[in-house]
Amino acid sequence: MLAVVQQDEFGTSVRFERRLKHSVEKVWSYLTDNEKLTQWFSELKVEDLRLGGRMTFDMQDGNFEEMEITNYRELSVLEYTWGEDRVRFELYPEAEGCRLVLIEKITKLTDHTPKDIAGWDVCLDVIEALLEGRTMESRKDVWSAKYEQYVQQFEALPRQ
Repeated sequence: MLAVVQQDEFGTSVRFERRLKHSVEKVWSYLTDNEKLTQWFSELKVEDLRLGGRMTFDMQDGNFEEMEITNYRELSVLEYTWGEDRVRFELYPEAEGCRLVLIEKITKLTDHTPKDIAGWDVCLDVIEALLEGRTMESRKDVWSAKYEQYVQQFEALPRQ
């Protein structure tokens, strides 16, 4: 199932939702504990986990992009800047685990957008696999299939 994409006068919002059979605490640790974070997004690191704190993204060329944590509620919300965009994780406890919501607010769509969105989708698949003690055979194959679907989804949107 693909993310839900919506547009308004402020830009584009992409919303992913996963129901996980694991506690909020356990899922939160994959978003905020660098040892677990690196297992699903090796370039991303928590530097200072608090409102106004920061995340860093390793550009893999010796440079690091700093991202400010713009909303933070322990075990509930982690939101940070991503260039001109925002990435927001929300966790909601449920009877059999929790619901993980990832929302990316995109200021401007580019040809790279479907690649990024397919990447986030695969990242969430990897988190789910890690929580369940599984590994993904080929992230690249999964990404390629999702990427083609997102290209079609974004091509159908009006350009802003």
